[in-house]
Amino acid sequence: MAKSLRSKWKRKMRAEKRKKNAPKELNRLKNILKVDSDVLMKDVQEIATVVIPSHHQEKIQSVKENEKDDMKMETEIKRNKKTLLDQNGQYPVWMNQRQIKKLKAKRGKGRGKKAAKGLAW
Repeated sequence: MAKSLRSKWKRKMRAEKRKKNAPKELNRLKNILKVDSDVLMKDVQEIATVVIPSHHQEKIQSVKENEKDDMKMETEIKRNKKTLLDQNGQYPVWMNQRQIKKLKAKRGKGRGKKAAKGLAW
């Protein structure tokens, strides 16, 4: 796909627009970096990939390791393999309503109908 004349023209014009706007983007990047070296890199990330210097990276890793030790949570969901229900009686998010209906019907088959005691006419 994307071989039509229109798409080729649009691709060509986007490339020219990138060339035209590249100096403006570079100036914007330089201005952002001049203002503050500890600036949040949200604006910069739109333009270029941000690489953290190694001495800052070591500090960040040590902080992250400390946070991991402090914040351990049990996020594992215990699910019944036969019915696929979790401990709260919820089905998985990926399961659609048709599948849920089938499983509910399968679970309900054993209940409800009991043979009558005594003589059957």
